[in-house]
Amino acid sequence: MFWTRLGSGILLVVAAIVLITAGGPALAAALCLISVIAYRELGKALGFITDDKKKRALEYTGISLTVIYYIWIFFSVYLESAPVSSVQAAQLYASIYIYRALAFGMVAALIVFLFVYVLLFPAYHGREVMAACFSFLYAPVMLSFLYLTREGFLLGRYLVWFIFLCSWGSDTCAYAVGVLIGKHKMTPKLSPKKSIEGAIGGVAGAALLSALYAYLMQRYFLMPSYTASYSLSTGAAAALGAAGALVSMVGDLAASAFKRDYGIKDYGKLIPGHGGIMDRFDSVIVTAPLIFIGLSLLQIPLMV
Repeated sequence: MFWTRLGSGILLVVAAIVLITAGGPALAAALCLISVIAYRELGKALGFITDDKKKRALEYTGISLTVIYYIWIFFSVYLESAPVSSVQAAQLYASIYIYRALAFGMVAALIVFLFVYVLLFPAYHGREVMAACFSFLYAPVMLSFLYLTREGFLLGRYLVWFIFLCSWGSDTCAYAVGVLIGKHKMTPKLSPKKSIEGAIGGVAGAALLSALYAYLMQRYFLMPSYTASYSLSTGAAAALGAAGALVSMVGDLAASAFKRDYGIKDYGKLIPGHGGIMDRFDSVIVTAPLIFIGLSLLQIPLMV
């Protein structure tokens, strides 16, 4: 099991490097597929997707909305490149396109789910429709912030790695510290193996990794012409990393809580040794929006 899990983990890291380096349509298509799988995993766990062939409307609706949503944000990001008179105007247009795409996508999805609920009533109970809406927001929409961070910011190809430093990086640091000195249980009823010491180690580790990455990025990775636009200090990066690590842990524990509530061991069997998409990306899903918001508040330039 250990070697299977390790091999799968290595393949995931390699795939992440390839797709995020490529960006553009390849990354959008991959995230769309991952989001569809995650939506179906959540649907099966929460009970609104079953083997009943007569009750597939919410499943098909969610899948269709996910594909449409990713097409929508893909073209919305690329509309930013329209010629404008100044950098300030370009920044304004970029933010309008991105945030309008998010708002329209979420509201339109809610309306469509309500249409399905009303038109097929009483085929679905209200809680099933609410679970479907939640699953769409929880997986496809929140995962899309990976794409929005990679493609929406001027230096997105570098900045997007903060998401993984805060999620997978903090998880690794938390595990190492927990094994070495962990004594006090953090959530004994939810995740008995996680310790307070491990959590502190995860937050501290993510903060240090983020600060180091920010320093290396500004000193070695960026071309001189970009340094004037790049204003993320090591202190700000450390704070962003710590916040991302905390949110990452909440995502991990929330996914575990859902599994306990609904009596399942894993969300799926797609990734050997890990389970399903939701089992492996549970922390990334909630970290991605936090990093996007943090970078926006720190006024890191959007695409121009």
